[in-house]
Amino acid sequence: MTTADPGDGTAASDATDARGAGEGAHGAEGRAPVTERRLHPVTPFRRAWAPVAVLVGWAAHDPNSAQVQLAKLTDTMLLLGLAVLVPAAGLYGFLSWWFTHFAITESELRIRTGLLFRRTAHIRLERVQAVDVSRPLLARVAGVAKLRIDVVGADKKDELAFLGEQEARALRAELLARAAGFAPERAREIGEAPAHELLRVPPRALALSLILTAATWGSLCAALVVPTVLWLTTHNLVTVLATALPLLGGAGASGARRFVAEFDWKVGESPDGLRIDHGLLDRTHETVPPGRVQAVRIVEPLLWRRLGWVRVELDVAGSADSVLIPVAPRAVAESVIARVLPGVTVPRTMSRAPGRARWCVPVWWRGHRLAVTDTVFVTRHGLLRRRLSLVPHAKVQSVRLHQGPWQRLWRLADVHVDNGAGKTVTARQRDAEEAVRILHEQADRSRTGRRDARPDRWMT
Repeated sequence: MTTADPGDGTAASDATDARGAGEGAHGAEGRAPVTERRLHPVTPFRRAWAPVAVLVGWAAHDPNSAQVQLAKLTDTMLLLGLAVLVPAAGLYGFLSWWFTHFAITESELRIRTGLLFRRTAHIRLERVQAVDVSRPLLARVAGVAKLRIDVVGADKKDELAFLGEQEARALRAELLARAAGFAPERAREIGEAPAHELLRVPPRALALSLILTAATWGSLCAALVVPTVLWLTTHNLVTVLATALPLLGGAGASGARRFVAEFDWKVGESPDGLRIDHGLLDRTHETVPPGRVQAVRIVEPLLWRRLGWVRVELDVAGSADSVLIPVAPRAVAESVIARVLPGVTVPRTMSRAPGRARWCVPVWWRGHRLAVTDTVFVTRHGLLRRRLSLVPHAKVQSVRLHQGPWQRLWRLADVHVDNGAGKTVTARQRDAEEAVRILHEQADRSRTGRRDARPDRWMT
């Protein structure tokens, strides 16, 4: 087994308000003072909903008690309650906005929040791996945007909500330039790097791809078969409608959500990584940082094969985002993959598992394939929905061999390859001797790959 060196810890930590306030107002001795900034003035309206949300949550949790309490209230009491609630909500939103500051120092982004309990997040700039701009529908109307900072080692993304659209883009460009190692003055001059469009998914192709998924057809079949069986057994129209309508709604809801989220999907290339823009109502501007991609998956559903379409997903270190391309012709998808993993090509031929694997995995053993090139470890599994996984040797964190008792009987074994995103790619049902050889060879390739890999930097 081989294991890569661990990382150097988390990037953000909490501190007391005294430390945040003191350093925020004045820099250390010999340094320029740090200028703290506030969020956009529209932010209090967003935060003012918090007290109202508490009341709505209480009513949803205990609707009977809420109904009883409302029945006891007179019109005068309701008006008095609103007269108190609305100003209180407005005051809460204003104070939350007033006590929220952010600043960029020479080495970190500092976010100070909290009305009663103060929290200061110190985000080291060299650990920033992506900065995304999100524009929900109402935010687009108001001309503001949300900035989400993805940091290596952090469980969730820190965010600044909301900033003016121009300010959000300028701050994003500055953070990425500072993360790349540019000096503060130079980082502000660089601005947002230009992007060259590589791919754009037409809405018609996206809609057709969603129609041709197994989940859509399975939901439609259930919506047709279950009500029919109920009618034949019960002859009760109310029961049939009560069952059919939710099933029909569920059949279209999943596809509709994906269509809205993946509408007008664009992939562009820039010096700071691949940029992804998508969304019909909530527009999102994401960045796939170079060097942070741990693995690439090419998904090929059965009904897409005749059209030659595939879906591309990513495993990115420290990020939950996974989709690179929702649907595209295979040749176009492979050209984009070559931008994500320079020097990597998708192998055309792959070795099949031995014939005796049919005794461990009947029928489905035919879908298990393996290929190892000079740059990547590649596996494929699935007959109806094929999934091809590519892991660069430099991204392999550990290699493991697993052999169950039934596999030992048939001289078979599985080889597990773990990457830096916490995911595992498995070569299943390989010949036992071949699996041992793959284990040792992959350990050597991983060490060599990490030594020769390019640094994970932006704009270089």
